[in-house]
Amino acid sequence: MSRVTRARRRHSTFRCRHCRLDVPLDAPGTMHRNHCPSCLWSRHLDEHVPGDRAAACAGSMEPIGIDIREDGEWAVVHRCRGCATVRVNRIAGDDNAYVLHNLADVG
Repeated sequence: MSRVTRARRRHSTFRCRHCRLDVPLDAPGTMHRNHCPSCLWSRHLDEHVPGDRAAACAGSMEPIGIDIREDGEWAVVHRCRGCATVRVNRIAGDDNAYVLHNLADVG
């Protein structure tokens, strides 16, 4: 196996720091997957815009709530356990609906 093949495979997934799931980077409904679809935890990688990977912190980001935008789209609210930064991130089409509903406290 060539170095290029190994590098491509290594960068097509990431391992969730919280639940240890191997997560594909491709996500339905978003261009930049930034959280685990199973437990919704994330990692503080982006600083200014999604996908910039400019954050120096790299702490674990806990899902703390749901934001429902004016157009009805749901987004996960994350707070970094390292620096307390709060970010709002679009949900992906394969996010765990049960976990999303529990986080939103929807009956």
